[in-house]
Amino acid sequence: MPEIGYWDTAITHKGDALNAFVNDYFADPDKHTLIIGGAGFDPRSPLVATTLAKAIRGSVRIALIQEVRQESDPELKVNAEANTAEILESIPDHVIIDIDIFDPHGSVVGGRRLASQLYALDFAAYTDIVIDISALSVGISFPTIATLRHVLQSKEADYNLHVFVAHQPELDSRIRPIPSEEATTVHGFANKFALTAGTQRVATLWLPQLATGRASTLQRIHEKVQPDEVCPIIPFPSVDPRAGDELLVELLSSDDVIWQPDPRDLVYADESDPLDLYRTILRLHELRQEVFEGVGGSRVVLSPIGSKVMALGALLAAIEKELPVIYVEDYAYEIVADGSPVTDEPELMHVWLERPEPLAL
Repeated sequence: MPEIGYWDTAITHKGDALNAFVNDYFADPDKHTLIIGGAGFDPRSPLVATTLAKAIRGSVRIALIQEVRQESDPELKVNAEANTAEILESIPDHVIIDIDIFDPHGSVVGGRRLASQLYALDFAAYTDIVIDISALSVGISFPTIATLRHVLQSKEADYNLHVFVAHQPELDSRIRPIPSEEATTVHGFANKFALTAGTQRVATLWLPQLATGRASTLQRIHEKVQPDEVCPIIPFPSVDPRAGDELLVELLSSDDVIWQPDPRDLVYADESDPLDLYRTILRLHELRQEVFEGVGGSRVVLSPIGSKVMALGALLAAIEKELPVIYVEDYAYEIVADGSPVTDEPELMHVWLERPEPLAL
């Protein structure tokens, strides 16, 4: 019988159910909430904070993480400032945490520097910690969630840890990164990436999440991981039923990619449900552990570079099974405008990561 994961029965909300949950749960005046989110250019940046601010009846404070990239587009900086102003209009009590993503030599330092800042925060006054990953990059959102779990668990106090994200696939596809040159592990998620068993090489399965405009990034990660097998993750079901096919066509037609995925190895995951991908990764990991146990062992490597909802599922699996996460940090971003408006509306999603009562089993 397959092992049941820690978050297999986690409480999630979206759509009308999320609105009902927020308006009921956060209306309790005895709830004292700290929101941690991004002060970013993404138009969805204010959505979680402003939604919660309307419902919260207890105290609320927000810590806004500002990812500093020297090559950022000045226009996007203006957008970020406008988003920050909108958030602070709803939640005046705040602190802004500036995080340089790269050091002067070009090394990726953002995750490590953020972790040290989070350890310095005082969480004693709060009943609920909300992490909004809508405007946070993988290199920042993953260490944020992992660090906060560790900090709060070490205090042995009752607390609620929530993750919110504004899901909007069409907008995700229009935000294009300018990647750096080297693939690296996400801070806190190296997880014995260089592991070998004696003289035998560990059988490595790479699970890259496909995303628009990321072919060169995927190739750099492939060169770093040097996998024995590749199972690309594509969204299905998805808002756009053709999204998975289009991602495959883009990958196969790219001159940047020298490896070709086998159609039999594709992994399908619900674009709007992080627990779907989480459960899939756990199943693959368990099956490979049994198969490769006597011949050097197995290693599953994750690269969540697309939808933040699906990336959240990969994050939960990485935390639970201590899986390495490899990515390419981005120097900057740009929003690609094709003249047409974004037609899909952002949908909020909530995952209740930790509660005073046990989550699992």
